Amino acid sequence: MRIALGLEYDGTAFCGWQTQPGGCGVQDHLQQALGRFAAAPIEVIAAGRTDAGVHAAAQVVHFETGVARDDASWVRGTNTYLDAHARVLWAKEVAADFHARYSATARTYHYLLMNEPVAPALLHGRVGWFHRPLDAAAMNAEARSLLGEHDFSSFRDAQCQAKSPVRDLRDASVQRHGNLVVFRFTANAFLHHMVRNLVGALVYVGCEREPRGWLTQLLAMRDRREAAPTFMPDGLYLTRVQYDAAFGLPAFRAPALAALAS
Repeated sequence: MRIALGLEYDGTAFCGWQTQPGGCGVQDHLQQALGRFAAAPIEVIAAGRTDAGVHAAAQVVHFETGVARDDASWVRGTNTYLDAHARVLWAKEVAADFHARYSATARTYHYLLMNEPVAPALLHGRVGWFHRPLDAAAMNAEARSLLGEHDFSSFRDAQCQAKSPVRDLRDASVQRHGNLVVFRFTANAFLHHMVRNLVGALVYVGCEREPRGWLTQLLAMRDRREAAPTFMPDGLYLTRVQYDAAFGLPAFRAPALAALAS
């Protein structure tokens, strides 16, 4: 059987998604919990590999197993053995052609940025921070100028292993909610550090360190060295992975991070 799971996790508790020799990845903890519940080794494949410190409100994985359990048991049983900073939200048996990564048609990330003179204490690790005033309207216009299919080499980490730097950015917005600035990006897929590099460049425009139109210039340059530094991971959340409705995956509950933007 092929089983799909929906997950959420607090990235501050792990060293990223991907399995590591020391067993500190979300993947390590999930596979260990599944293995204990099923009494058999289980390996999972995820929709996306989040970095250390990056959170997920809507991660999707799949695995194959010969162990028969109902959907609710996969949720309850796995969570019994799973680290409290991660939770399985739903489980569903899926068709053999479903693949958590390759069947996904789009992914959405939100970045939450606290814009005030003093770094937050209560939300430390949950939001990014920038001390100088930011022009959200200017950043929103700049973000929307990048919509469409482009070569995003200027926003790609040097260690990125993707075969092509071309991505289709389908939606991008920046909105202010009091002292919280919320960035939202949807694309068919993202390059390594692409969202954090976009946020870093937009912040440079928002604080007037760089002029409007700078991101389109960076896009044309295709040179990562010309762009802003990679922004901190703290405020980045994977909030949606889209699939064809024919797969019949359950909906995720509304992410708790929405309360921060109210």
